[in-house]
Amino acid sequence: MTLGRLRVRLTLWYAATLAIILLLLGAGVFVAIGVQVARRLDASLIAATAAVKTATAQLEAERAAGRPADAVEELQIPDRSLYLFDATGKALTPAQVAAWIDTAARGAAVAGRVNLQRQAPDGGQFRLHAERFTTPSGTSYVAAAVAERPQIADQYAWLIGTFGAATLGALILVIAGGSLLARQSTVPVERSMEQMRRFMADAAHELRTPVTLLRTRTEVALAQPRDPAGDAAAFQAIEREADRLGGIVGDLLMLAHADAGERRVVRGALYLDDVASHAVAAARALAERKGVSLVVGSFEEARILGDPELVERLLLIVLDNAIKYTPQSGRVRLDVTARDGKRSVIVSDSGVGISAQELPRIFERFYRGDSARSQAEGSGLGLPIARWIADLHNARISVSSDSSGTRVQIDFPPGL
Repeated sequence: MTLGRLRVRLTLWYAATLAIILLLLGAGVFVAIGVQVARRLDASLIAATAAVKTATAQLEAERAAGRPADAVEELQIPDRSLYLFDATGKALTPAQVAAWIDTAARGAAVAGRVNLQRQAPDGGQFRLHAERFTTPSGTSYVAAAVAERPQIADQYAWLIGTFGAATLGALILVIAGGSLLARQSTVPVERSMEQMRRFMADAAHELRTPVTLLRTRTEVALAQPRDPAGDAAAFQAIEREADRLGGIVGDLLMLAHADAGERRVVRGALYLDDVASHAVAAARALAERKGVSLVVGSFEEARILGDPELVERLLLIVLDNAIKYTPQSGRVRLDVTARDGKRSVIVSDSGVGISAQELPRIFERFYRGDSARSQAEGSGLGLPIARWIADLHNARISVSSDSSGTRVQIDFPPGL
């Protein structure tokens, strides 16, 4: 899938998600309004029947006992139809009522109260509340109130229209903003893909060189007559290239595990000076072969928390680089200090130095400056691994360099 199609899909997902949210919100608001309207209408009908009950009781007290007290004709409640029935549900006022109202009144005469909703032929809806009551004289009646339920679409047309317009505007904004957000969110993906392509190209280039040399030396050795001295030299050259190839593959695997977070880190209390001592001992043979003096300066006790194997690998990478790029008779110095709340390892050399233009890129994978390519072999993976190990330990690597040499300082937080 191309990044363009990915951006379109993300934008459509944003718009569809918002549309669903707004649809559910609108439906919820519509239902809530309907319920609220029904509750208010029912409350008004109950109030209307209560008014009929009160007025009937008052009129009955003023008239002779036993005569029906009719208060319906005297009450005028806007948009409400009022009815009065006797104790059996027979209509008193008005004398003629719709069959469904008569049925509801008879039901209220038996049950005491009835709430009913009726669908009219023209599509409208009517709500009814009927309630049985007894006056102070002991006479029972049934009061009923009927009202047409307002159509929500008509009563709240402006609200629905406003909500629809706001929804349309929100969708347009989401599509525009979603497109921008999708473009921004895919930038890291695009950058990662570019880095991956460059990484694969660089890895193929670095692996192709030793593989080509191995094949060439093997073909030359096979083409020549068997000679113990010549065969030994060829095998030694093949061994060197195989070691170099194995080192590159090992570094690639370590970086792959680092990127995937699969490298298990064993953290524990350790002393940086002890680890540095082991690293110096391991690097001394390389320094002697190169004719470089490897000296130890300050060696203070420095306790940190970390993985001993990885910390030693970090120091070996820095020492190896310092020795490789220091000419014969040069000097490499290592110091371990514990000052100002930091535990530091400082490696300084009298080598060729790193130019100011190359210095910011030395931690990029496979990057090797012009001076590095001309001075020594390498894959350009050591310092990226060193940076990864330092980051795992919350350590900071700082590099300064000029024509007189390079200074690498690694600051670890103190161990508790």
